[in-house]
Amino acid sequence: MHPLHREAHLIQRIGWLRAAVLGANDGIISTASLMVGVAAAATAQREVVVAGVASLVAGAMSMAAGEYVSVSSQADTEEADMARERQELATMPEAELDELTKIYVDRGVEPALARVVAVQMTAKDAFAAHARDELGIAEHVAARPVQAALTSAATFASGAVLPLALAVLAPAPWTSIAVSGGSLAGLAVLGGIGARVGGAGVLRPTLRVTFWGAVAMGATALIGALVGRAV
Repeated sequence: MHPLHREAHLIQRIGWLRAAVLGANDGIISTASLMVGVAAAATAQREVVVAGVASLVAGAMSMAAGEYVSVSSQADTEEADMARERQELATMPEAELDELTKIYVDRGVEPALARVVAVQMTAKDAFAAHARDELGIAEHVAARPVQAALTSAATFASGAVLPLALAVLAPAPWTSIAVSGGSLAGLAVLGGIGARVGGAGVLRPTLRVTFWGAVAMGATALIGALVGRAV
């Protein structure tokens, strides 16, 4: 008999990984695009840096608030479903047992064996069995609003620091080039890291995030140049 071993599945990372990658990507792209657009309007380097700081603070707060509200709505829905499930288990346990049996039958288990499994799962923890198999709610995918909000704010800010630091360190005539080029390199690295941590291939996610980052920066640079000439 082989000894039992503990497996670490990549799906367990999905909650924090999604928020982390989204926050850092948005931090780099939003802040760099804004700064490149301001720089294209022929504004002084100091004002470009101020725009970057404002983008960092406002973006981090916006990401935190948006993520908290979004994930809280998911958590509220999960709580409502679980409360209803608890009530049904208390008021009509036989119907719930039949329902659990049917779930296992639909998954390919023989009816008699499915009934035995449902009875045993119900005896151990009826609510956990129904939450997992009927509602699809498990611990590693449960909504965590505070965790998601803090992760999004922190990762947005950490991403936004890159273009901001480049703008501070680069000579004034090279601000736009330094911010755009360095930010695209940062996006490429971040895309590769996110793909690797998530267990996916590296090339496609890296190219994808770099391409859309370049599109965003190019669009804001064009708008900034047009507005700068107009005013």
